[in-house]
Amino acid sequence: MTRTVPPDDVSSEELSSFPSATCCGRTDWTARAQALMPEGPQAESLARMFKALGDPTRLRLLLALMGGEMCVGHLAQFLGASESAISHHLRHLRQLALVRRRRQGQMLFYSLDDDHVEAILKIGLEHQAHSEGRSAR
Repeated sequence: MTRTVPPDDVSSEELSSFPSATCCGRTDWTARAQALMPEGPQAESLARMFKALGDPTRLRLLLALMGGEMCVGHLAQFLGASESAISHHLRHLRQLALVRRRRQGQMLFYSLDDDHVEAILKIGLEHQAHSEGRSAR
């Protein structure tokens, strides 16, 4: 079996026997991927956002807020969870700039932070529907 990644202790002469990133002659692919690659902190922030979307309760909260602004009590009732648990999740989503809040007296109302969040959710739903349709074939 041919190794595709050289060991750390390989000499420069031996290194030439390993396949390179240009093995297919398309060096533009690597440059294109590099141009799209976010910097370290941006990549970490993006990963945290997707991790938050990976939690079913947080995802359901965001999907519920696609219908418009809701207070914690209504969200808790709708999702069948305690107001404390919902508040905890909303705080996390707010720290990630996925939701925003508006205070009216003692009440806090939550909504999606902006159109980008709704677009991410809509694309995810469309992809899921497309994937399910494809797997049914």
